[in-house]
Amino acid sequence: MSPPQLVVHRDKELMAQAAAARLITKVVDAQASRGYASVVLTGGRNGNGLLAALAAAPARDAIDWGRLDLWWGDERFVPEGDPERNVTQAREALLDSVPLDPKRVHPMPASDGPYGKDADAAAEAYAVELAKAAGPENHAPVPSFDVLMLGVGPDTHVASLFPELPAVRETERTVVGVHGAPKPPPTRITLTLPAIRAAREVWLLAAGEDKANAAAIALSGAGEVQAPAAGAYGRSRTLWLLDAAAASQLPRSLYPPASP
Repeated sequence: MSPPQLVVHRDKELMAQAAAARLITKVVDAQASRGYASVVLTGGRNGNGLLAALAAAPARDAIDWGRLDLWWGDERFVPEGDPERNVTQAREALLDSVPLDPKRVHPMPASDGPYGKDADAAAEAYAVELAKAAGPENHAPVPSFDVLMLGVGPDTHVASLFPELPAVRETERTVVGVHGAPKPPPTRITLTLPAIRAAREVWLLAAGEDKANAAAIALSGAGEVQAPAAGAYGRSRTLWLLDAAAASQLPRSLYPPASP
C-alpha cells in the first residue's frame, strides 16, 4: 500500500489542466520504457474535465495513441451510445479526436450487447478480457495499469463502489455487477478494490465544495466499506488531485504549502 500524496490546485480548471499534463508525461514515459502504456479512465465531471483538457493540450501529440491501452473503472449499464455511458462521454471529450488502435480500447459491455440485461454476466466477461490482457509479471488477473483514475463522489464512492454495498466488500473477483446503486442508473458494472489495487498508480480526482467532506472522511483513516475512496490505492503511488474547494476541510498538514 502506498500512502496517499496530495496536490491541491486553485480551481477545477487548473486541476484538470495539470492532471492532463501529468498524464501525458506518465504515458510517454511508460511507452518509452516498455513500448506501450495502460490507463483506466473514469467518468463524471472531473474525469471528463481531464479528458477535455487533454484534448486541448498541444503536448497530447507526444503520446503514441496507437500504443495506448484504455480500460474503464466502471460503467452505467445502459444501451450502447447512451449519453450516460462513460465511454460515450469519453469519446466526445477526447477519444474520437485521437488516432487510437480500436483493438486496444476496452469499453465495458452495454445493456443491449451480447449479455443482454445480465449485468453480472457482462461483468464476468470484462473480467475475462482483463485476465487475457494480464501477463505473468502482473500482480493480479488484470494488467498492471500505469495509471488508474477515479472520481470521488460526495458519498466517498469511487468507480461504482458505493458505501456498504456488496461490491465494495468483494475480495476475489476483479469485476462485478452492481444492483440498486443509490445514484442513477441503479445497474452498473465496476472494477473491485482488488483490481484497482493492482495498478501501479491510482489517481483520485475531486473538485468542488460538494467533495470536501468526502475527501476529509476518506483521508482521515475511515474504513473502505464505509468510505470506498479510502480503500483505493496503487502499488507504487496513490495521488489525490484536488482543487481548493475540495480540500477545504483537510488539515493543511496533509499537503505541502507549495501546492499550486
